[in-house]
Amino acid sequence: MRSRRPWSRRASVTAVTAAALVALAAPAEATAPATAPVAATVAADVDYDTWQKDCRAVMDQALPYLKQRIANPRPGEKQAIVLDIDNTALETDFGFRFPQPANAPVLEAAEYAQERGVALFFVTARPGIIHAPTAYNLDHAGYESSGLHVRGFLDLFKNVADYKTAQRAAIEAKGYTIIANIGNSPTDLSGGHAEKTFKLPDYDGRLS
Repeated sequence: MRSRRPWSRRASVTAVTAAALVALAAPAEATAPATAPVAATVAADVDYDTWQKDCRAVMDQALPYLKQRIANPRPGEKQAIVLDIDNTALETDFGFRFPQPANAPVLEAAEYAQERGVALFFVTARPGIIHAPTAYNLDHAGYESSGLHVRGFLDLFKNVADYKTAQRAAIEAKGYTIIANIGNSPTDLSGGHAEKTFKLPDYDGRLS
């Protein structure tokens, strides 16, 4: 059983994650746990097993839908799933090391989809400076990414929800049908451009 791990606010964890990943940008050198910066941003505690149980409950609803939808594509349709990264695809607030581990319930659904030709796109508020280590982490965790959307310099000044909506619209413009959008924050899911959304727990914004 995992021990209790710290929660932190979304903005703080994004900054900490960015700093940790920049420091660990060369995968061959990424061996030391990035625990020191996190200690300064602890806001509360969360039980890892409870979080996983809550994630599993959501994905237990998502997977049957995905199985049915993937099995019944429209003629000529290119199916895609959009995933948030922090505490959605990866255990950001629990995996204080690099590479960060996959969030198992989400990975299981993603693997089912990607094995059947569904494209996985990742839309994150992480800054572009950590695109390379983020891409490496996703691959190491078992995801086959068809596209990683990170924020460029100008995007950092935009509303996060608007930025993420625009990225999904851009994916659709490439001819994909986004059959599911999965994230743990309202900013991950608002704005449309997905047939169905699934929200993982963020505990009223306390989990990044």
